[in-house]
Amino acid sequence: MKDFITLSDWSTKELWGLIDLAVHLKFEWKSGGNRPIMHGKTLAMVFEKPSLRTRVSFEVAMKQLGGDAIRIGPDEVGLGKRESVADVARVLAVYTQGIMARVFDHEYVLELAKWADVPVINGLSDAHHPCQAMGDMLTIYEHFGRLERLKIAYVGDGNNVAASLVLAAAHFGMQFTIASPDGYMLSEEALEAAAPIAERNGGKIEVFNDPVKAVEGADIIYTDTWVSMGQEKETAQRMDMLKPYQVNKELVDKADKYAIVMHCLPAHRGHEITDDVADGTHSVIFPQAENRLHMQKAILVELLG
Repeated sequence: MKDFITLSDWSTKELWGLIDLAVHLKFEWKSGGNRPIMHGKTLAMVFEKPSLRTRVSFEVAMKQLGGDAIRIGPDEVGLGKRESVADVARVLAVYTQGIMARVFDHEYVLELAKWADVPVINGLSDAHHPCQAMGDMLTIYEHFGRLERLKIAYVGDGNNVAASLVLAAAHFGMQFTIASPDGYMLSEEALEAAAPIAERNGGKIEVFNDPVKAVEGADIIYTDTWVSMGQEKETAQRMDMLKPYQVNKELVDKADKYAIVMHCLPAHRGHEITDDVADGTHSVIFPQAENRLHMQKAILVELLG
């Protein structure tokens, strides 16, 4: 049995397999509908955090594949509080064929995977967001027809999305640059995990303070919110420190003329990204959001199918 916790757990060949499968499932859906591969199967969706894309894309993915999904909110299961994570995992494994968890503490995902004898999918933790990163790779692949040797520049807070993106870029032989202020850099743990993968696949990783240096010649510019859930008390400080890292027209003009702009959403317009960029000709934000659905299908079929 395999889980989907972090991209460092999967081989490059396996991740290319997910890209190919997502392309196939997307084409199949748009050509009349997916086969009911998940008929008779149910996905448990455990949420500690609010969600739009993760909840809807996983639930719709299961339904379009002929299965079902059940949302379990924080008011129903207080992981580690009302009930131990181990007990929740073992109970859900009796009722369902897979568990997707969107949590704060990454250790909760690891503990669910330890105790559940069904596949566990990390729908987001404070450490990693692998489903988002793979949906992003699908979007880039569709746009450019390849992933190898493209340059992706991440600008802003070195958060969980950045941690999964650097791993994805490493697997697919991309050049990954990141620009963040001191105190908001991508963790050494994430960089160290990605480095040997990048070396094997001909990729490259560079870290900057200067966003202009990071985006020079970039094929993809990527940003995310400056204040993630659970960081609201730091809002004023984060806004002040990250203001120079806004993705605006002036910054986009420093990248390749055909560069695309990505954002995992929700976007705080006027902060990390401006309206004219988010809605402009470089933006692929909404095709990117759509591809969460098709990549989630691929992950579900690979693990549960």
